[in-house]
Amino acid sequence: MANYTTVTEFLLLGFSDVWELRVLHAMLFLLMYLTTLIGNLLIVTVTTFDKSLHTPMYFYLRNLSVLDMCYISVTVPKACVILLLNNRVISIAGCAAQIFLVISCAAAELLFLTIMAYDCYMAICHPLHYPVIMNPRVCVQMTLASVFSGLIYAGVHTSNTFWLSFCQSNVIHQFFCDIPSLLKLSCSDTFINEVVIFFSAVVIVGGFFSFIIMTYIRIFSAVLKLPTRRERGKTFSTCVPHILVVTVFVSSVFVVYMNPTFNSPTIQDMIISVFYSIVPPFLNPIIYSLRNKQIKEAVRRTMRRILYSEKQ
Repeated sequence: MANYTTVTEFLLLGFSDVWELRVLHAMLFLLMYLTTLIGNLLIVTVTTFDKSLHTPMYFYLRNLSVLDMCYISVTVPKACVILLLNNRVISIAGCAAQIFLVISCAAAELLFLTIMAYDCYMAICHPLHYPVIMNPRVCVQMTLASVFSGLIYAGVHTSNTFWLSFCQSNVIHQFFCDIPSLLKLSCSDTFINEVVIFFSAVVIVGGFFSFIIMTYIRIFSAVLKLPTRRERGKTFSTCVPHILVVTVFVSSVFVVYMNPTFNSPTIQDMIISVFYSIVPPFLNPIIYSLRNKQIKEAVRRTMRRILYSEKQ
């Protein structure tokens, strides 16, 4: 029997060993993190306290903002610690928790984006049936179903990964724990894991992405029939950025997870991971707040109320 040492902890990596570059990367990560938290917290606050925004669309937007704050908090704080303090150690339990939270948040993110595309479709293409179909009870049920589905999906992949034995190198070539990087470190047969990942990426992620694309094709077909260019431009300006974020999110997941153990680890893998773990939570509040007239007006009303209450 070959000699091996069972791994008891893992070591994460930064993007560079040069101190100046590590500080620069940490500052960029921290800036994106704070911007994401502030932007999403602003959306949550405004959509909660402004009664004019108590509609299904902004209900889902508020839930998406809460999810995005959780999503980015799973990876970025630890990445900043790695970059600034060079504290790269993460326990097996911590690694499992990070994988579980990342996958559950990513799955719920995709489901929320799918629901929001469907909500937009119903509002534009079936406005008369919209209040009946997208009633408050249905909105809550779809939200809870998305969250629980994400937790179950993450539980399956996490448990399937940590049944494996890790007895090779303990260095994860990534700034957070993810399944493809761990499979490269396993001394067990990972064929079943790769099949499960491939199946879930193609069927589940690909299926929801196809549904979103088909939904927006129908939305655009309906929008093109609108009488004025202004109405068409308003819808396109909101939908196109949303599609771009979804496309970047899904395509980066495909690139990382379609061949989890084939390629040798490179810096490109870490950069691609940024596009599904950090970029969507960072861009979502920008797309849904800075480009949304109702959100901007609600922010102004909220600021006026705060200033008025301070003068009293």
